[in-house]
Formats: sequence, C-alpha cells, structure tokens
Amino acid sequence: MRLFRIFAVIFSTLAFSACNAELRRSDAELGLNPQQARGRRIYDDRCDRCHEPYSTRDKKGHSMKSVLSKQFLPQSGLPANDQQVGDIIRYGRNNMPSFGRVLSQQEIDDLLAYMHTL
Repeated sequence: MRLFRIFAVIFSTLAFSACNAELRRSDAELGLNPQQARGRRIYDDRCDRCHEPYSTRDKKGHSMKSVLSKQFLPQSGLPANDQQVGDIIRYGRNNMPSFGRVLSQQEIDDLLAYMHTL
C-alpha cells in the first residue's frame, strides 16, 4: 500500500508538471520569417541555456521576453535597441560571455530579428 501511495504522488507530480508545460510551437505557428527562424535556431543553440525566451522566469540570466520592446534594458538601464543588445552579444557584459568570435554579423542580426518576436 505504501508503494502505491509513493507511485500516486510521483504520478500526480509528473501529470501536474506535464499539464503546465507549454508545447514548443513551430516557426510557422509563431509567424517567423526566414531570418527570424534562423535567429531562433541560434537562440536555441547559444542563448536558451541561460535566458528564458517566452517566460518572465529567469534561468541563469534574465528572461529575454519583451526585452527589445522596452525603452531601456532592465538591468543596466542602457537603451534597448539593436545596437546596444548587439554589442552585448558581441562583447559580453558582466556574467555573459562574448559571442563576437563565435557568431558572424549576419548571425547576430538574425538573432536580433528573432529577439524582436519575444
């Protein structure tokens, strides 16, 4: 009987988590153009491990949800525009590593195009 209770608790926890999990939407469902879709793949590969894209929940780094739709970046107060965010991606800032030697300018532009959709 005790084993049944343990199983019931584990199952209900997993079921609750699964119900709250949002299924990943396709590029088409999100209405992404080809540049934004390329940026999404870069985000998934390079950014998602530290930055939550669609949620306000923070991972290691701050959420990127709506970050480029604001006037200023939440942590630094710097302007929230392509030039400033591109420089942060390129050169890094605080705990964020630089990606200027890893990503081409076109890849950074694609990434920024995707970030505008968040």
